[in-house]
Amino acid sequence: MPPAPPSLSDKPLEPGLYVVSTPIGNLRDITLRALDVLAQADMVLVEDTRVTGKLMHAYGLKQKLIRYDEHEAEAARPRVLAALKDGARVALVSDAGTPLVSDPGYRLVVAAAEAGHRVYPIPGASALLAGLAGAGLPTDRFLFVGFPPPKSAGRRALFEELKPLRATLIFYEGVSRTADCLADMAAVFGPRPAVVARELTKLHETYLRGTLEALAADPRMQAPKGEIVILVGPGAEAAATVDDADAALADALKRLGPADAASEVSKALGLNRRDLYRRAIEMKDEG
Repeated sequence: MPPAPPSLSDKPLEPGLYVVSTPIGNLRDITLRALDVLAQADMVLVEDTRVTGKLMHAYGLKQKLIRYDEHEAEAARPRVLAALKDGARVALVSDAGTPLVSDPGYRLVVAAAEAGHRVYPIPGASALLAGLAGAGLPTDRFLFVGFPPPKSAGRRALFEELKPLRATLIFYEGVSRTADCLADMAAVFGPRPAVVARELTKLHETYLRGTLEALAADPRMQAPKGEIVILVGPGAEAAATVDDADAALADALKRLGPADAASEVSKALGLNRRDLYRRAIEMKDEG
Protein backbone atom coordinates (compact mmCIF):
# COMPACT_ATOMS: atom_id res chain seq x y z
CA MET A 1 0.00 0.00 0.00
CA PRO A 2 1.63 3.31 -1.04
CA PRO A 3 1.78 5.98 1.64
CA ALA A 4 -0.15 9.20 1.17
CA PRO A 5 2.01 11.83 -0.52
CA PRO A 6 3.16 14.78 1.55
CA SER A 7 0.92 17.82 1.60
CA LEU A 8 1.64 20.38 -1.10
CA SER A 9 1.11 23.17 1.39
CA ASP A 10 1.63 23.67 5.11
CA LYS A 11 -1.42 25.94 5.18
CA PRO A 12 -4.35 24.27 6.98
CA LEU A 13 -7.45 23.54 4.95
CA GLU A 14 -9.96 26.38 5.15
CA PRO A 15 -13.51 25.67 6.39
CA GLY A 16 -16.05 24.99 3.67
CA LEU A 17 -17.48 22.43 1.28
CA TYR A 18 -14.98 20.81 -1.10
CA VAL A 19 -16.41 19.17 -4.23
CA VAL A 20 -13.68 16.62 -4.94
CA SER A 21 -13.25 14.80 -8.24
CA THR A 22 -12.12 11.18 -7.97
CA PRO A 23 -10.83 8.68 -10.58
CA ILE A 24 -13.29 7.18 -13.06
CA GLY A 25 -11.34 3.92 -13.20
CA ASN A 26 -7.59 4.23 -12.88
CA LEU A 27 -6.79 5.07 -9.25
CA ARG A 28 -3.72 7.05 -10.31
CA ASP A 29 -5.99 9.69 -11.83
CA ILE A 30 -6.47 11.33 -8.44
CA THR A 31 -4.90 14.78 -8.14
CA LEU A 32 -2.43 15.73 -5.42
CA ARG A 33 -4.74 18.55 -4.37
CA ALA A 34 -7.64 16.11 -4.00
CA LEU A 35 -5.50 13.93 -1.76
CA ASP A 36 -4.56 16.96 0.35
CA VAL A 37 -8.24 17.79 0.83
CA LEU A 38 -9.26 14.23 1.66
CA ALA A 39 -6.38 13.93 4.15
CA GLN A 40 -7.48 17.04 6.07
CA ALA A 41 -11.26 16.85 5.76
CA ASP A 42 -13.30 16.56 8.94
CA MET A 43 -16.07 14.80 7.04
CA VAL A 44 -16.03 12.88 3.73
CA LEU A 45 -19.41 12.41 2.07
CA VAL A 46 -19.60 9.45 -0.33
CA GLU A 47 -22.13 7.59 -2.45
CA ASP A 48 -20.85 4.13 -1.51
CA THR A 49 -18.44 3.63 1.39
CA ARG A 50 -17.06 0.47 -0.24
CA VAL A 51 -16.12 2.23 -3.48
CA THR A 52 -14.52 5.30 -1.88
CA GLY A 53 -13.02 3.08 0.81
CA LYS A 54 -10.82 1.41 -1.82
CA LEU A 55 -9.51 4.79 -2.94
CA MET A 56 -8.86 5.95 0.62
CA HIS A 57 -7.11 2.67 1.49
CA ALA A 58 -4.91 2.88 -1.62
CA TYR A 59 -3.50 6.20 -0.43
CA GLY A 60 -3.39 5.50 3.30
CA LEU A 61 -6.25 7.85 4.18
CA LYS A 62 -8.33 6.99 7.22
CA GLN A 63 -11.03 9.68 7.46
CA LYS A 64 -14.49 8.50 8.39
CA LEU A 65 -16.80 8.10 5.39
CA ILE A 66 -20.41 9.22 5.62
CA ARG A 67 -22.97 7.94 3.14
CA TYR A 68 -24.51 10.69 1.04
CA ASP A 69 -26.48 9.27 -1.88
CA GLU A 70 -29.95 9.85 -3.31
CA HIS A 71 -31.49 7.83 -0.45
CA GLU A 72 -29.60 9.43 2.44
CA ALA A 73 -29.12 13.00 1.17
CA GLU A 74 -32.28 14.54 2.64
CA ALA A 75 -31.59 13.15 6.11
CA ALA A 76 -27.85 13.90 6.04
CA ARG A 77 -27.99 17.45 4.65
CA PRO A 78 -28.99 19.23 7.92
CA ARG A 79 -26.14 17.50 9.74
CA VAL A 80 -23.66 18.56 7.07
CA LEU A 81 -24.88 22.17 7.08
CA ALA A 82 -24.61 22.26 10.86
CA ALA A 83 -21.03 21.02 10.63
CA LEU A 84 -20.21 23.69 8.05
CA LYS A 85 -21.69 26.32 10.36
CA ASP A 86 -19.31 25.13 13.07
CA GLY A 87 -16.33 25.60 10.74
CA ALA A 88 -15.90 22.05 9.45
CA ARG A 89 -13.98 21.09 6.31
CA VAL A 90 -16.38 18.84 4.38
CA ALA A 91 -15.37 16.86 1.28
CA LEU A 92 -18.02 15.61 -1.14
CA VAL A 93 -17.04 12.85 -3.58
CA SER A 94 -18.91 10.60 -6.00
CA ASP A 95 -18.19 6.96 -6.76
CA ALA A 96 -16.28 8.08 -9.85
CA GLY A 97 -15.47 11.34 -11.55
CA THR A 98 -16.70 14.84 -10.75
CA PRO A 99 -19.56 15.14 -8.23
CA LEU A 100 -22.86 16.68 -9.34
CA VAL A 101 -22.46 15.29 -12.91
CA SER A 102 -25.21 12.63 -12.93
CA ASP A 103 -24.51 12.21 -9.19
CA PRO A 104 -26.11 13.54 -5.99
CA GLY A 105 -24.81 16.70 -4.36
CA TYR A 106 -26.41 19.58 -6.26
CA ARG A 107 -28.85 20.48 -3.48
CA LEU A 108 -26.08 20.39 -0.89
CA VAL A 109 -23.98 22.84 -2.91
CA VAL A 110 -26.98 25.14 -3.32
CA ALA A 111 -27.82 24.98 0.40
CA ALA A 112 -24.20 25.56 1.43
CA ALA A 113 -23.83 28.56 -0.86
CA GLU A 114 -27.14 30.05 0.28
CA ALA A 115 -26.01 29.70 3.89
CA GLY A 116 -22.87 31.69 3.09
CA HIS A 117 -20.35 28.82 3.22
CA ARG A 118 -17.45 28.66 0.78
CA VAL A 119 -17.70 25.99 -1.92
CA TYR A 120 -14.38 24.85 -3.41
CA PRO A 121 -14.33 22.80 -6.66
CA ILE A 122 -11.39 20.37 -6.74
CA PRO A 123 -11.22 19.46 -10.45
CA GLY A 124 -10.13 16.13 -11.83
CA ALA A 125 -11.36 13.15 -13.82
CA SER A 126 -14.65 13.29 -15.72
CA ALA A 127 -16.02 10.56 -17.98
CA LEU A 128 -17.75 12.98 -20.34
CA LEU A 129 -14.56 15.00 -20.93
CA ALA A 130 -12.40 11.89 -21.20
CA GLY A 131 -14.80 10.48 -23.78
CA LEU A 132 -14.84 13.74 -25.73
CA ALA A 133 -11.04 13.99 -25.70
CA GLY A 134 -10.60 10.55 -27.25
CA ALA A 135 -13.62 10.35 -29.55
CA GLY A 136 -12.37 12.38 -32.47
CA LEU A 137 -15.64 14.34 -32.81
CA PRO A 138 -15.91 18.15 -32.86
CA THR A 139 -15.06 19.71 -29.50
CA ASP A 140 -15.73 23.40 -30.17
CA ARG A 141 -19.36 23.02 -29.07
CA PHE A 142 -20.81 20.13 -27.11
CA LEU A 143 -23.76 19.34 -24.85
CA PHE A 144 -23.76 16.87 -21.98
CA VAL A 145 -27.22 15.29 -21.79
CA GLY A 146 -26.68 12.64 -19.12
CA PHE A 147 -28.78 9.47 -19.07
CA PRO A 148 -31.59 9.29 -21.68
CA PRO A 149 -35.05 8.12 -20.55
CA PRO A 150 -35.30 4.33 -20.11
CA LYS A 151 -38.24 3.88 -22.51
CA SER A 152 -37.98 4.15 -26.29
CA ALA A 153 -40.77 6.73 -26.62
CA GLY A 154 -39.14 9.01 -24.06
CA ARG A 155 -35.73 8.63 -25.69
CA ARG A 156 -37.03 9.47 -29.15
CA ALA A 157 -38.88 12.52 -27.86
CA LEU A 158 -35.66 13.76 -26.24
CA PHE A 159 -33.63 13.10 -29.37
CA GLU A 160 -36.15 15.04 -31.48
CA GLU A 161 -35.60 18.04 -29.20
CA LEU A 162 -31.84 17.73 -29.58
CA LYS A 163 -31.83 17.07 -33.33
CA PRO A 164 -31.54 20.75 -34.46
CA LEU A 165 -28.52 21.45 -32.23
CA ARG A 166 -25.21 21.82 -34.07
CA ALA A 167 -23.10 20.34 -31.30
CA THR A 168 -21.54 17.06 -30.26
CA LEU A 169 -24.01 15.35 -27.92
CA ILE A 170 -22.71 13.32 -24.97
CA PHE A 171 -24.78 10.70 -23.14
CA TYR A 172 -24.26 8.19 -20.36
CA GLU A 173 -26.06 4.88 -20.77
CA GLY A 174 -26.46 1.57 -18.96
CA VAL A 175 -25.01 -1.51 -20.63
CA SER A 176 -28.40 -3.25 -20.91
CA ARG A 177 -29.92 -0.35 -22.89
CA THR A 178 -26.97 0.59 -25.13
CA ALA A 179 -28.13 -1.24 -28.27
CA ASP A 180 -31.74 -0.01 -28.01
CA CYS A 181 -30.55 3.53 -27.32
CA LEU A 182 -28.32 3.50 -30.41
CA ALA A 183 -31.20 2.19 -32.53
CA ASP A 184 -33.42 5.07 -31.37
CA MET A 185 -30.61 7.54 -32.04
CA ALA A 186 -30.18 6.18 -35.57
CA ALA A 187 -33.91 6.48 -36.21
CA VAL A 188 -34.02 10.13 -35.11
CA PHE A 189 -30.58 11.55 -35.92
CA GLY A 190 -29.92 9.57 -39.10
CA PRO A 191 -26.41 8.62 -40.30
CA ARG A 192 -24.42 10.86 -37.99
CA PRO A 193 -20.92 9.85 -36.89
CA ALA A 194 -20.85 8.53 -33.35
CA VAL A 195 -18.57 6.91 -30.79
CA VAL A 196 -19.27 4.43 -28.00
CA ALA A 197 -16.60 4.72 -25.33
CA ARG A 198 -16.43 2.15 -22.55
CA GLU A 199 -14.22 1.35 -19.56
CA LEU A 200 -12.50 4.73 -19.85
CA THR A 201 -9.06 4.88 -18.17
CA LYS A 202 -9.29 1.16 -17.33
CA LEU A 203 -7.41 -1.84 -18.72
CA HIS A 204 -9.99 -2.59 -21.41
CA GLU A 205 -10.69 1.00 -22.50
CA THR A 206 -12.34 0.89 -25.93
CA TYR A 207 -13.60 3.40 -28.49
CA LEU A 208 -16.01 2.03 -31.10
CA ARG A 209 -16.50 4.45 -33.99
CA GLY A 210 -18.95 4.50 -36.90
CA THR A 211 -22.32 5.85 -37.98
CA LEU A 212 -25.21 5.44 -35.58
CA GLU A 213 -26.74 2.80 -37.85
CA ALA A 214 -23.54 0.79 -37.95
CA LEU A 215 -23.02 0.98 -34.21
CA ALA A 216 -26.64 0.02 -33.51
CA ALA A 217 -26.17 -3.09 -35.67
CA ASP A 218 -22.80 -4.00 -34.16
CA PRO A 219 -23.20 -7.26 -32.17
CA ARG A 220 -20.77 -5.91 -29.57
CA MET A 221 -23.47 -3.46 -28.51
CA GLN A 222 -25.75 -6.29 -27.35
CA ALA A 223 -23.75 -6.96 -24.20
CA PRO A 224 -21.05 -4.34 -23.69
CA LYS A 225 -19.17 -4.41 -20.43
CA GLY A 226 -18.36 -1.52 -18.13
CA GLU A 227 -19.48 2.10 -18.02
CA ILE A 228 -20.71 3.52 -21.33
CA VAL A 229 -20.38 7.01 -22.83
CA ILE A 230 -22.11 7.62 -26.18
CA LEU A 231 -21.03 10.61 -28.25
CA VAL A 232 -23.00 11.74 -31.30
CA GLY A 233 -21.50 14.15 -33.82
CA PRO A 234 -23.37 17.27 -34.96
CA GLY A 235 -25.59 17.06 -38.00
CA ALA A 236 -24.78 18.85 -41.24
CA GLU A 237 -25.70 22.51 -41.47
CA ALA A 238 -28.81 23.16 -43.53
CA ALA A 239 -28.16 25.23 -46.66
CA ALA A 240 -29.07 28.89 -46.26
CA THR A 241 -32.11 30.04 -48.23
CA VAL A 242 -32.61 33.26 -50.22
CA ASP A 243 -34.73 34.58 -47.36
CA ASP A 244 -31.90 33.78 -44.93
CA ALA A 245 -29.45 35.73 -47.09
CA ASP A 246 -31.76 38.73 -47.47
CA ALA A 247 -32.43 38.87 -43.74
CA ALA A 248 -28.71 38.69 -42.93
CA LEU A 249 -27.86 41.33 -45.54
CA ALA A 250 -30.59 43.67 -44.28
CA ASP A 251 -29.14 43.46 -40.79
CA ALA A 252 -25.54 43.89 -41.98
CA LEU A 253 -26.42 46.90 -44.18
CA LYS A 254 -27.58 48.78 -41.09
CA ARG A 255 -23.95 48.78 -39.95
CA LEU A 256 -21.83 48.29 -43.05
CA GLY A 257 -21.50 49.22 -46.68
CA PRO A 258 -22.52 46.72 -49.41
CA ALA A 259 -19.03 45.24 -49.87
CA ASP A 260 -18.40 44.66 -46.17
CA ALA A 261 -21.95 43.44 -45.61
CA ALA A 262 -21.53 40.90 -48.41
CA SER A 263 -18.25 39.67 -46.93
CA GLU A 264 -19.76 39.28 -43.46
CA VAL A 265 -22.79 37.33 -44.69
CA SER A 266 -20.66 35.21 -47.02
CA LYS A 267 -18.54 34.03 -44.09
CA ALA A 268 -21.56 33.46 -41.87
CA LEU A 269 -23.72 31.55 -44.35
CA GLY A 270 -21.16 30.07 -46.72
CA LEU A 271 -22.65 31.80 -49.78
CA ASN A 272 -20.93 33.38 -52.78
CA ARG A 273 -19.66 36.87 -51.92
CA ARG A 274 -20.12 38.33 -55.43
CA ASP A 275 -23.77 37.22 -55.56
CA LEU A 276 -24.33 38.70 -52.12
CA TYR A 277 -22.65 41.96 -53.15
CA ARG A 278 -24.95 42.32 -56.16
CA ARG A 279 -27.96 41.62 -53.94
CA ALA A 280 -26.71 44.12 -51.34
CA ILE A 281 -26.50 46.82 -54.03
CA GLU A 282 -30.08 46.03 -55.14
CA MET A 283 -31.32 46.23 -51.56
CA LYS A 284 -29.47 49.52 -51.03
CA ASP A 285 -31.07 50.99 -54.17
CA GLU A 286 -34.51 49.77 -53.08
CA GLY A 287 -33.99 51.69 -49.85
